[in-house]
Amino acid sequence: MPIVKRILQAFSHPEPAPLPAPDAKHALGALMVRVAKSDATYRVEEIQRIDRILARANHIGPIEAAQMRAICEKLEHAAPDTDEFARLIRETVSHEGRFETLKALWAVLLADGVERPEEVTTINSLRSALGMSEADSNAARGAVSGG
Repeated sequence: MPIVKRILQAFSHPEPAPLPAPDAKHALGALMVRVAKSDATYRVEEIQRIDRILARANHIGPIEAAQMRAICEKLEHAAPDTDEFARLIRETVSHEGRFETLKALWAVLLADGVERPEEVTTINSLRSALGMSEADSNAARGAVSGG
């Protein structure tokens, strides 16, 4: 093999691993990422909150949660249709589980201490797509914020 070809091959990037088919766990992670990014920023507080929620919800350690979040970030980026993630959760998760999903979304929104209108709009859209009421969303927000 010529030296130039070997050098170029050494700098080439391997093909990324294919993303997993989204399941309810990854859909939740992708929705949390989407809420966090809905104000055009992605703050460290939001990332940390997502990692903690993923770790607790999936009974995994912090490293596994960060790896799962990374996959969820890729899924969120690759799938522009928020309703698809919400539909997956709506069709496979009980009402109680969807309420927990709303709590997780509110926890991410409130992680940086600032409630931005774009984030609230995103959650309201997700609430509807999840088949949840405004009262459910208000109760989830209250459970997370302590009020």
